[in-house]
Amino acid sequence: MVDTTPRLRLRQARGALLACFLVQGASFAVLVTRIPALQRQYGLSDGALTVLLAVVPIVAGAGSVSAETLARRFGLRHVLRWVQPVVCLSLIAVGAGSTLAELAVSLLVFGLCLGAVDATANMQGVALQQAYGRSIMLGFHAAFSLGGIAGASLAWAGAHWNHSLMALFAATACVTVPTALTASRWYADKPPVEGSAEEEPGARFPWKPLLPLCAVMAIAFIADSTVANWSAKYLEDVLHSSEQVATVPYNAYLVATLAGRSVGDLAVRRWGPAAVVRSGAVLSALGLAVTATANGAWLGVAGFTVLGLGLCAIVPQTFAAAGRIRPEKSDAAVARLNIFNYVGVLLGSPLVGAIGDAWSYRAALVVPMLLVLAILCLGRPFGVVQSTRLPLRA
Repeated sequence: MVDTTPRLRLRQARGALLACFLVQGASFAVLVTRIPALQRQYGLSDGALTVLLAVVPIVAGAGSVSAETLARRFGLRHVLRWVQPVVCLSLIAVGAGSTLAELAVSLLVFGLCLGAVDATANMQGVALQQAYGRSIMLGFHAAFSLGGIAGASLAWAGAHWNHSLMALFAATACVTVPTALTASRWYADKPPVEGSAEEEPGARFPWKPLLPLCAVMAIAFIADSTVANWSAKYLEDVLHSSEQVATVPYNAYLVATLAGRSVGDLAVRRWGPAAVVRSGAVLSALGLAVTATANGAWLGVAGFTVLGLGLCAIVPQTFAAAGRIRPEKSDAAVARLNIFNYVGVLLGSPLVGAIGDAWSYRAALVVPMLLVLAILCLGRPFGVVQSTRLPLRA
């Protein structure tokens, strides 16, 4: 008689992590889509807001670095279980404050824990994929996209009905905290590797094979931040759209990433990760080219939508490729790689904005277009597939 308990535990861990990514996407989106309201509530100047928003990804990078050490000491699932609710609850503090100091502390906590959850959730996803022996990473990131759509929709409803940020963020936490805690009962953990107590996994992990993947990760988030931060302005100022139409590109982009990630694992299993990533890079460049040369608002929206379809597989497959370098030390690889998520965010928006101000926003879109094409030259790490299944424990 076949023991089905390990398979059941794997399915439970997979479902739990899908819920984790869903909560993370919703928590992030509900905050970033209400930044203008946050600025009004705290009376921030544009300069002060820019500094605060730049500090968040820097702190998140520190959270990502610390995640590997914490996971090694306390266990991956325990770190993820208790840090994610702090992300959700810190939103309430962000909405409840009234002074710059209160906002700064709240955003620092949010950023630090956000980085730790991003890292540990992807560590867990890579470990589950290794246990399954086939591509499942895109499904987790599809859940993040779905959570982002839900969070953005909730933020729109809060703005439409004039709810305070405190009410909006508290209502969000009332859903996300119980969801995260309930799901965390089924997180899995990697068993300790023999001899790991004597080693320093982070210090001994090789940087050299990780560097091309770090470049790919940064490029992907430069392109992503271009849509998040500049798509509305581009449609209004360059393509002369209405304010309502200018809100469409980012939502269309999120829907496209959700659609692509929902079927992306099947594509990876059929054609391999390298082919999927290279195709995504070409499609992303095509989307940016369409937008940069568009002569109307809806053609610009179409370009940003194609960009979402192109980028959707690149980030999940970059994490998966990092985990294949040394599978027994995949946590160290994912924690380091996740830092370049925030590097891309920090570089992307100022880069496009500076070129747009100095020259034109059409020319500014050419920069991320050329960068995503550079991924075609960085595809070798995606071509090595680890077929060995590594065990997990519940």
